[in-house]
Amino acid sequence: MSFRVAVCYGTPEDAAAFDEHYTSVHVPLANAVPGLTEFTWGKVSSMDGSEPPYYAVANLYFADEDSLKAGLASPEMTAAGKDLRNFASGGVTMFTQEEVSVR
Repeated sequence: MSFRVAVCYGTPEDAAAFDEHYTSVHVPLANAVPGLTEFTWGKVSSMDGSEPPYYAVANLYFADEDSLKAGLASPEMTAAGKDLRNFASGGVTMFTQEEVSVR
């Protein structure tokens, strides 16, 4: 079991600018969040060829609920959150999830 923050990015106005800022600025900010055990991200495509609801999805993993809460309350997470306005022109949907492996 782990806990994660999922960050779903809407389609940006300028995909190249999003990609550049995300990889060069935002990833280092997010990687600094204390308690983070894994951080993944990727661009989204639909399985039926239609326009997907998101441009990209990032997942920030924490070992337990206390680590998640501490990470969310940290100055590093605040800095990463404030950075969203610098590149996420398509909007952002975020949620937390307790993940349970079923295999």
